[in-house]
Formats: sequence, C-alpha cells, structure tokens
Amino acid sequence: MANDKTAHWKDLLRNRLASAKPDGKTEEEKKAEETELFTKYYTDWKGGEKGEDDLFKHIPRFYYRLPAEDEVLLQKLREESRAVFLQRKSRELLDNEELQNLWFLLDKHQVPPTTGDEAMISYESFLKVGEQAGAKCKLFFTARVYAKLLHNDPYGRISIMQFFNYVMRKVWLHQTRIGLSLYDVAGQGYLRESDLENYILELIPTLPQLDGLEKSFYSFYVCTAVRKFFFFLDPLHTGKIKIQDILACSFLDDLLELRDEELSKESQESNWFSAPSALRVYGQYLNLDKDHNGMLSKEELSRYGTGTLTSVFLDRVYQECLTYDGEMDYKTYLDFVLALENRKEPAALQYIFKLLDMENKGYLNVFALNYFFRAIQEQMKIHGQEPVSFQDVKDEIFDMVKPKDPYKITLQDLVNSGQGDTVSSILIDLNGFWTYENREVLVANDTDSNTADLDDT
Repeated sequence: MANDKTAHWKDLLRNRLASAKPDGKTEEEKKAEETELFTKYYTDWKGGEKGEDDLFKHIPRFYYRLPAEDEVLLQKLREESRAVFLQRKSRELLDNEELQNLWFLLDKHQVPPTTGDEAMISYESFLKVGEQAGAKCKLFFTARVYAKLLHNDPYGRISIMQFFNYVMRKVWLHQTRIGLSLYDVAGQGYLRESDLENYILELIPTLPQLDGLEKSFYSFYVCTAVRKFFFFLDPLHTGKIKIQDILACSFLDDLLELRDEELSKESQESNWFSAPSALRVYGQYLNLDKDHNGMLSKEELSRYGTGTLTSVFLDRVYQECLTYDGEMDYKTYLDFVLALENRKEPAALQYIFKLLDMENKGYLNVFALNYFFRAIQEQMKIHGQEPVSFQDVKDEIFDMVKPKDPYKITLQDLVNSGQGDTVSSILIDLNGFWTYENREVLVANDTDSNTADLDDT
C-alpha cells in the first residue's frame, strides 16, 4: 500500500515538472530580479514603519567644504558673508547711549535700604527695568542672571553696580570676540600666529602706554606679545589658538590694560605686554648676543639671569628646542624666558619636564634626577662649597612631590604637588638650589629686617 502511494506522488511531480513552462531567464537575470524585488519590498517596509512623515529620509547637510585657494570667487563670497554676519552681531550689542540709559533705569528703580554705599534692586523692579530697557537688553534680565548675582541680602535683592558690571563685561566680551573674529581668516573659530600678529599690530596705536615705542621696534614687540599667547594656549604646537581660549584667559585683559594712561609703574613692570617689559626682555637678548649675529649660542645663553644654569640643562635646551646651526633665535628665546619666569604654571613645567625627561619615558626616575643634580654638585665644587649628598636631595624631592609611583615622577605629579617650580630650580639652577637649601636662613633674615623696620617706626 505504501509503495502505491509513493509511486502516485512521483507521478504527480513528474507531471508537474513536465507541464511547467521554462521562463527562458538566465541565472544572472533571476538574481537581478530577486535583488530588485528585495530592495523594493525592504524600502516599502522601512517607509511604512516610520509613518507618513518622510523627513527622516533627508539628512541635513552638516559639512561645508572650505573654498580652495584657486576658488577666488567662493573665497570672496565667504569673506563677505562673514563680514556681514559679524556686522549684524555687532549691531545687536549695546552702545554707549544704550548703556547709559540702562544705568539710568536701574538707578531709578533701586529699592531701599542701601547696603553700605551700594544701591540694590528687587526682582520685581529688575523685571520692570527689563521691560523698559529694550530688546537688546532682554537676554540680561533673566532669573538665571539674577540668581547668579544674588548673595546674602536679607531682602533678596542684588547690587545694581554688580549687575551693571556684569552687563558691561558681557558686552565687552562679545565686542572683543567680534574684533578677534575679523582676523580669523579661515573662519573656523581660531587664530593662527600671523592672524594674532596682525591683530596686535593694529591694536598698538590704540594703547596709550605704547605711544613711546619706536616703529622699528613694533615687529619685536608683536613677536614678544604673541609668544605669550602661544606658549600658554598652544602647548601642543598646533600653530593656532581658539578664540574662546583667548577670551577665557587673562592675557587679553593684561594687553588692553595698556589703554589706561595712568597705569602705575609697578603694574607696567609686572605686565608682560607693557613697553618696559618688552624692552627689558629684548634688551637682555641683545646683551647676551656678544657676537651681534642676532642669534644666541649655548655659551652666550649660559650668562642668562644669574649665570648659574647648569651646562647639562643648557645642552638639553639646545637638543630639544628649535635652533639654526646650533644657535637660538629670538622667538625660541622667548619660550625659554616664559618657561623660566613662570615655573609654577603647567605650560612652563611641561617645557622644563620635556628637557629633564632625557629618554622620553614620560617620567623622571632616580637616574634622571642624579644626572642633572650631579651638575649642581660640580658647580658647588667650583664655587668652593661642600657638595650636598644626592641621596638627601632625592629623598626631599620625592617627599615634596609625593608621586603615585614611589619610583617615578610624572609631569602630572609635579603639577599636582604644587612644588614643580622648586624641584626644577633644584635640578637646573645653582642659585635656585642655594635658595632652597638656605630657605630657613633667608626667612629668618626677612623676619629680622621686618622687625627692625617696625622698631624704626
């Protein structure tokens, strides 16, 4: 019986195959048709699942190619559009007349009693002033701004002067950003070295404290000023600085402080951007350049400061820093000066650490410390002093830094310890080591002199 059924199914299959008409398509055509149908059904399925809204099908453009150098028309179009944009942004800022009007409205709506000499304003009056001040002021009259300036007033008020200073600061920041953006040739939110040089060069005539500078010195002044920005804000040497970083640091404040015609002598001497400071640095460079070739050899640089930098350290300077036939130019010298004059700053410590890390391991071990301190010991012998034991100094350095790894000191360990300036001075400068070694005596002498001054009065 089973055999009869099997024969029956075989006959049916043979008949079916015999009756089937060949479609005449090749294997490639069949595969192409299958792919086409699959694509059609898959696309319909995706569309059907997302619903009727087909906005998802269109990805917005997020990348705009910058014009090439030979695309002059596109470059001009980009420059003009950026200029129009910046002009529009500039018009959105408060001008002097509008700031005066804002101050008048704030003063008119002050709420008694005053706190000391400070006029105060409540939140209700704050909102009323916002309504009357105009559309440009709207962004300043928010609950967030009010809360930022709210301190310990028992009536929940804020200082009118503090609020006005806040507005002035914001307006100044936006004005400065627009001013810097005009020099951003690439339009990417950063300034290259040449861009910043142009900005400072055109800023010089607006700074009364620089009126005495000879025009022949302008290029050296600009170089001196620009190096500070790039030394501290471009530690990876990319050749460009974000405009946001320039605004966030205090350097621009120091530079624009030179607008003050009555700036004290002490303030000028402590300001890197002042005329006396720039002339001092450039004058030191000229005094070191004994052969007057405009460059500094290692021997000439050894006379820097008190002339007590070790020869081992100076060797590393000339190995790592950019030189021309073994001599240093003014720009490289400025980096050197900024590092040694600001040894507490992370950027300066990074500069010095790179010189101390001879094997580029990313850390200083006992061998590296001994290598540099041995030069200090040799200088002590030359000056008739008894050399200090390296073991004692090594233990003191590790105690000061307290590194995560008890056998290695990383750059981050130096920065975190707050003792990076002391450690670097001990290793590279005999005078710095002597100051550290005799710190207790020096403190005692200062105390005695201060006591004597008080007795005299």
